[in-house]
Amino acid sequence: MTTEAMNDAFGKPVDRHAVARAASAAMWADDNATQALGMTIVQSGPGTATLTMPVVKTMTNGHGMCHGGYIFTLADSAFAFACNSHNTKTVAQHCAVTFLAPAQLGDVLTATAREINRAGRSGITDVTVANQAGETIAVFRGHSRTLGGAIAPDHPAL
Repeated sequence: MTTEAMNDAFGKPVDRHAVARAASAAMWADDNATQALGMTIVQSGPGTATLTMPVVKTMTNGHGMCHGGYIFTLADSAFAFACNSHNTKTVAQHCAVTFLAPAQLGDVLTATAREINRAGRSGITDVTVANQAGETIAVFRGHSRTLGGAIAPDHPAL
């Protein structure tokens, strides 16, 4: 992930944080799955995103704990917002999750995504999912593939 200043095609400085916020807002507007699960975007920036999700009764499995698929979906959504923060349409190519502890009914889970590498059309992003006590519930690594095209057309793709 680059942290250096960027300029547009005309040499004008680009506010990478404004681009990330615009891309997140544009994605959020059409992300019915993330919204339906009660997720909230806490933060989005260049190559980063933090989302929260409350664990409700319909998310619990036969053991009375949060079904792993919901934890994976939270991590995947944070991954998606981080990958797309450069305002270029990007999708998952491969991802894996490791569950470290159970999440319980009533927990509020926080997924924090951080881009580790982005080169050409490929990227790697790590996501940590923690409960409200800060205990790590799961770790997720996603490999992304850029498709091209802007998400927020009034901002540059970086």
